[in-house]
Amino acid sequence: MNARDLMTTDVETVHPDDEISEVLTRLATADFNGFPVVDDDERVVGIVTQHDLVHIFQPSDRTLWIPVGFPPFLETLEYAIDLSWDDLDTELDLLKHAGKPVETVMTADVVTVEPETDFDRILDLLADDERDINRLPVVDDDGRLLGIVARQDVLRAVRDERRTSGERLA
Repeated sequence: MNARDLMTTDVETVHPDDEISEVLTRLATADFNGFPVVDDDERVVGIVTQHDLVHIFQPSDRTLWIPVGFPPFLETLEYAIDLSWDDLDTELDLLKHAGKPVETVMTADVVTVEPETDFDRILDLLADDERDINRLPVVDDDGRLLGIVARQDVLRAVRDERRTSGERLA
């Protein structure tokens, strides 16, 4: 079994110039959590995930959480104050980031495989402890996208193989 056997060929992609807000909107309705980023020639130039997009809107390290107490019958609430007035809302302002191209947040160092990459190599890449890889774009010799192998595809293949092996033994 190799990447060609496992890959999904109907792959939704985004372009490096697509706006972050557009990609966020597409991800909100998708059944997966990332897109390969391809150029005009369908070459993979990056990958963008929910993590990449959510990260730019998370509070910075300079956020101070202040507990505010109320009478004993109410719970304590916490309010966040960003202490960096000179750089106020640099990472939190959705409007500031929404119109930027997705290439500003995508991961450009994409791990890809070729159609003939074997199952064990795919397992090694998806189980890598240093990189959290959920999907592997399958590319041709020129880097053009042919399909994608997700962890889910690998798990399904293992399940199907086990079921087939069990039927042969029975």
